[in-house]
Amino acid sequence: MSQLSLFSADARPAGVRDLAGLLCGPGQIVRFGAGDQARLSIVLADPDRVSALAAACAATGIGVDPVTTESGTTAVRTAFRCDLVTLARDWTRGAVKTVPTDWRLDGAALRLWALAAGRPDDRGGYLLMLDPHAPHTHDALVTATTRAGIPPARVAHGTALRISGTRRVRRLVELVGPAPYGITDEQWPRYRGRRAP
Repeated sequence: MSQLSLFSADARPAGVRDLAGLLCGPGQIVRFGAGDQARLSIVLADPDRVSALAAACAATGIGVDPVTTESGTTAVRTAFRCDLVTLARDWTRGAVKTVPTDWRLDGAALRLWALAAGRPDDRGGYLLMLDPHAPHTHDALVTATTRAGIPPARVAHGTALRISGTRRVRRLVELVGPAPYGITDEQWPRYRGRRAP
């Protein structure tokens, strides 16, 4: 029986701060009007993950609805909400998404990142997609994942982080926990008991 890490997804109750995991990937957050409300949205590469992501967001106290974008892709988004303003303030400078300087990646945020924008690769590793429209966030996210004990390599023309190697994959699995309902084990980070290349 493994010991629960202080940084794993189940180490504390879910909260709004965990939604930062969506902003690690291609998620966007915008403030409205006088800035006293904000909306979070993310386009999903895999529309089959809508239900699992909606359940994970609901656990934080924030509901999301699926929408189809103008380009025909599937996204989820929140309503404009007052309780998202702090997250928006922390993760933007003006209208530009940024990683807060004092932010630390933990299992809960990492779990949402993996759920919304993660997938296994064909070499035994796991890919965490970055926001191609916010390349200035990429270095900070490399630093954050490294501090969390899963130092990544950049792949896919710099738009994804690849976690590979026995210890790193095992640490990733420890942090994100078991696959959410509706997500197969093959789609989720998993330790295969052999060295990932």
